[in-house]
Amino acid sequence: MMLHVPGVLTPEQVSHIRQRLDQTDWIDGRASVGDQGAKVKRNRQLPEGSPLALELGQIIVAALANNPLFFSAALPYRILPPLFNRYAGGEHYGDHIDGAMRRVPGSGQWLRTDVSSTLFLSDPDDYDGGELVVIDAYGTHEVKLPAGDLILYPSTSVHHVEPVTRGERVCSFFWSQSMVRDDARRGMLLELDRNIQALRARLGDCPELVSLTGHYHNLLRQWSEV
Repeated sequence: MMLHVPGVLTPEQVSHIRQRLDQTDWIDGRASVGDQGAKVKRNRQLPEGSPLALELGQIIVAALANNPLFFSAALPYRILPPLFNRYAGGEHYGDHIDGAMRRVPGSGQWLRTDVSSTLFLSDPDDYDGGELVVIDAYGTHEVKLPAGDLILYPSTSVHHVEPVTRGERVCSFFWSQSMVRDDARRGMLLELDRNIQALRARLGDCPELVSLTGHYHNLLRQWSEV
């Protein structure tokens, strides 16, 4: 399941984050990946766990908490603190699959990566190239969204970032451990939830909607690992 979540950040939030990022130093993005990823990754990244990354990440996590579409799609149990990267001058990231487990900074705990998210902080007109390309059973999908919009997709997907040939592509990226590990089940729950909300907006509450809502929560109760 891939899903475009529009307007996670307001234009004012995007502008604030970009101003802070434009005033800081970046490191080689290969510092945060293993040997396989380092062979195909060419970008810059804010140091993981840096005070600025944690400060800006809190803005994003707060925005996600107020976004019902993100919650319905990801069903997040835990979210890894957001990271930030920058591509320019031909930088790119070749085909890879995100690691299954990530250590939560400063806690010693591990998070299982079920859902990957990329939050765009540059508008598409600001750079050429830089498409996020996700490959799944249904084909190859190129993603390049307005600043403030987010794409989420299963962390099991092969994906890459095309070279940026003009301008700069700045994004935040992070992983969620979902309450529901299986992507197909998350997709069914999302579809059921969206249809319940659409019917409620059209018809108001009725016995049939109460029953459908009950089925949603019973499935979530059965499938969740919390």
